[in-house]
Amino acid sequence: MNDQIAIPCVVMRGGTSRGPFFLARDLPTDPRARDAVLLSVMGGGHDLGIDGIGGGNAVINKVAIIGPGSVPGADVDYLFAQVRVREGIVDTSPNCGNMLAAVGPFAIEAGLVTAAAERTHVRIHNVNTGKLIDATVATPRGQVTYEGEARIDGVPGTAAPIELSFPNAAGARTGRLLPTGRTVDRIDGIDVTCIDAAMPVMLVRAADLGCSAREAPSDFTDSRFRARLENLRIEAGRLMGFPNPAAMVIPKPVLIAPVSEGTLNVRYFMPHDCHSALAVTGAVAIATACVTPGTLAADMVGSLAPPVPITLAHPSGQLVVRLEPGPVARVQRTARRIFEGHVFARRAHLPQSVLAA
Repeated sequence: MNDQIAIPCVVMRGGTSRGPFFLARDLPTDPRARDAVLLSVMGGGHDLGIDGIGGGNAVINKVAIIGPGSVPGADVDYLFAQVRVREGIVDTSPNCGNMLAAVGPFAIEAGLVTAAAERTHVRIHNVNTGKLIDATVATPRGQVTYEGEARIDGVPGTAAPIELSFPNAAGARTGRLLPTGRTVDRIDGIDVTCIDAAMPVMLVRAADLGCSAREAPSDFTDSRFRARLENLRIEAGRLMGFPNPAAMVIPKPVLIAPVSEGTLNVRYFMPHDCHSALAVTGAVAIATACVTPGTLAADMVGSLAPPVPITLAHPSGQLVVRLEPGPVARVQRTARRIFEGHVFARRAHLPQSVLAA
């Protein structure tokens, strides 16, 4: 018997993230069996994912699982999984807006969506949150192209633009824009804003933790700072209604500070390591906080209301979220197809339910 199982796989970059894309039909339907497969192919149990295709950073330990749309109006389903290779955990509680940028191109090339002559609109059902997101993909002559003049900070070179539109993003996981019912909560002597729009986040003034929100990601190595931020995050998660936030990657903690050019300086954590750029879903949440009176972000930036661009400075540059009445949040990203073939799961890693299938 072959001691490995071959699974069709496409590796794609979506925005500033990268990871394997699978068709749902090629993975087990049982969540425990599916997660065992994902841990095997990503290299769970090692900081660097050395025995798989994962890596030493959360932005390349991401998985997208795509299938036909299962709700009215959706072209495709998109289930996102954050694989925590170090701990051997697969977390499907959040969405990922960067990986989302590659869902449209993948779905078209997989035959799940028929390409239009110039631009193809793909309505994506994010299974994690139940939300619908619209993606507009360049398809000249009815084919996906990855070449173009769009540039996003955190990715070298240029590529074809992909516009993501998040209508009614509030309450993605909790059902409420302000899950605690307050614009500001005080935890261990620190003011925080808990907000849920595309992604549940906890906003903290950087200065209150002795930071500037202009640090490089590698600067956040102090164990006392990391422990304090994690304690704040866990308590914020409890206030937001999550039963065991210590075992989840949400809410995401975000440091915010004033900026001379733009709207805010931000440092976004995933949740323990600082992002080298910025999560799209996190950016939508931060931008929404900027136009929600009474939040820490709104108090910092002053009176803003849609339609308005929110420019967020991150370690690799800037990300702009265009807020429009509706409410709708629009973000431009790019993507690229990198590899296609088969990835191998080790039979020794999988439960009997998978092996018997």
